[in-house]
Amino acid sequence: MDNMLESLSQCGKRVEVATKRAEAIADSVWHHLRMSPSLTEAAMARINQGTKVLTGGGKEKVFQQEFENLAGEKLLHSYACYLSTSHGPVIGMLYISNKRLAFCSDFCHYLSPGNPNFMYYKVVVQLDQLRTANPSANRWKPSEKYIHIVTRDGYEFWFMGFISYDKALKNLSQALQISQN
Repeated sequence: MDNMLESLSQCGKRVEVATKRAEAIADSVWHHLRMSPSLTEAAMARINQGTKVLTGGGKEKVFQQEFENLAGEKLLHSYACYLSTSHGPVIGMLYISNKRLAFCSDFCHYLSPGNPNFMYYKVVVQLDQLRTANPSANRWKPSEKYIHIVTRDGYEFWFMGFISYDKALKNLSQALQISQN
């Protein structure tokens, strides 16, 4: 009887841990989708990105197509997120390679009001040109977490709305640390 109670207790603890993880993932996905001015746009961006990865031969190939590949460069990680701009958040993918950090928006945007030309938002920074990658959170909404990037020449970029914020921060910090050694 004691063994059965112990087994049930362990099973209950596992269910509790799994439930907490599922809640955290659901919160992250909801926060990611909510960051967009349009829930439909955010969902379509994720579908488009998934389709691009499937038809393009994987994340590594998509990265190479979006950004010319450097000699010896290897994609380490990629994350769906938003780049904060003066026009509002721009949905896209943040790529971390062994040589650089790169962001590309999922959709084209107008260059400026009245200008008929479209462009993708792209940010590319060599890892050895990064000064810091700092975690940050909204004081009034702690679930809104950001990664603040500062380059050696003083440019700043804010990335937000990560589905996997902790992993993105950890992997970016590791890549930055390796590049500085």
